[in-house]
Amino acid sequence: MGFFQLLMKKKELIPLVVFITAAAGGASSFAVYSLRKPGVIIDRKGNPEPWDNVDPTVPQKLITINQQWKPIEELQQVRRATK
Repeated sequence: MGFFQLLMKKKELIPLVVFITAAAGGASSFAVYSLRKPGVIIDRKGNPEPWDNVDPTVPQKLITINQQWKPIEELQQVRRATK
């Protein structure tokens, strides 16, 4: 009896198979995404410090809310006052 024949015979297994497949696919894709980050070292001999070659124009986060950096005026006033 094949896998698809079993699913057609026991239809209550279809949602379970769909959710498990989606979870495994999501976990695999997030693992690949995480391994491509500059802070992860896979090859210690080739480049022991890959974070030195990070391009500042490429966002490093999955979602970046405020990409452009602007100094906070209140913080600058506090820094000037404490000097």
